[in-house]
Amino acid sequence: MTVSTGSRANAGIPLAGHRRTGRKDIVSVAHDHTFGPYTIYDLDALPDEGKGYELADGWLIPLSPSARHDMAAEILRDLMRAAARVAETKVYVQAPMDISTPAGVRKPDIGVIELDAARAAHEDNARTFYGRDLLLVAEIVSRRSGSEHVDRVDKLVDYANTGIPNYWIVDLEPHPRIQVYRLVDGSYERLDAVAAGNVLTVRDPFSITLDPADLLNIDELG
Repeated sequence: MTVSTGSRANAGIPLAGHRRTGRKDIVSVAHDHTFGPYTIYDLDALPDEGKGYELADGWLIPLSPSARHDMAAEILRDLMRAAARVAETKVYVQAPMDISTPAGVRKPDIGVIELDAARAAHEDNARTFYGRDLLLVAEIVSRRSGSEHVDRVDKLVDYANTGIPNYWIVDLEPHPRIQVYRLVDGSYERLDAVAAGNVLTVRDPFSITLDPADLLNIDELG
C-alpha cells in the first residue's frame, strides 16, 4: 500500500464542529495533527476512506479485526442498545465509531454518545464525533496483534486525555473477559475485571448486566 502525504502536511481540518447541548457549553473544535508525516487527508485518501486505520500523533495505525472480533463488537453493541432502552437513557451506540482525540482520529469498537451530541454531529455532517461527548468506549483486543499494545496502553492515555468517563477493554482469548475503567482525576482506574461465567454489572452511563461469555454467543446476533 502506498500512502501519499500530499501537500497538506501542515494543514488542520475540523474533525468535529458541533453545538453541545449536554454537559458543556456550545463549542466548535478543530485539530491540527502535525506530529508525524500523515494527516486526516491521508487517512481519508486510503482505500475505503481509511476504515482499516487510525490516525495517532501523525501516524497511520492499522487495525486488526477478525470475524470473531467483529461479531463480538456487534453483540456488545446490541446488548448496550437494549440496556439503554430499558434504562430509558437517550444515547447513540455504534460499532465502530470515528472520534476525534488529542492524538488524532481513533476508531473504538464501541462508542456510546449522548443522543443530543450525536444529533448535532449529524446535522453538522461532522467528519468525526467529538471525543469529549463520548460517555463510554470499548475496545475488543486482538491478541498478538500490533493493535493489542495500543488498546491496552496507548488508548488508556489518549481516551483519558480526551475526557471519556468510561473505558472497557474486552478480551476474547483465551476466555472472554471485560475490564472496566473509570476516569478519576484525569486518569483511568480499574473498577472491575470479570471473566466468562461471571456477571458484570455496571451502572454508568446506564445500567447493564452481562456475562462476558455472551460476546461469543452468535445466537445473540440477528
